[in-house]
Amino acid sequence: MNPFVWLILAIASEVIGTLALRQSAGFTRLGPSLLVVAGYATSFYLLSFTLKQIPLGVTYAIWSGLGTVAIVLTSALMLRETVSLTSIFGIGLIITGVVVLNMFGNAVH
Repeated sequence: MNPFVWLILAIASEVIGTLALRQSAGFTRLGPSLLVVAGYATSFYLLSFTLKQIPLGVTYAIWSGLGTVAIVLTSALMLRETVSLTSIFGIGLIITGVVVLNMFGNAVH
């Protein structure tokens, strides 16, 4: 399978785990706490497949960068958290960085 499919699935799992982290109320609620553990465990498992074809530094930059963007967007849309102009600018820089890594970083062997 394409390593970027594994990477996107890993990002989605991490986003699910992070959203559940807020709902876990400091790991005092069992259901969301289990979802946090499952989300992060699944994310790292899927990252292991990605690392077979994409270097660690590039993989981690994309995973953390796009994960951050996804969390900001989903928390704004689903949880009605406010997003400042500075945040939007920062998200733009993250996306630019991911694009540059993929275009010029020889991301895939």
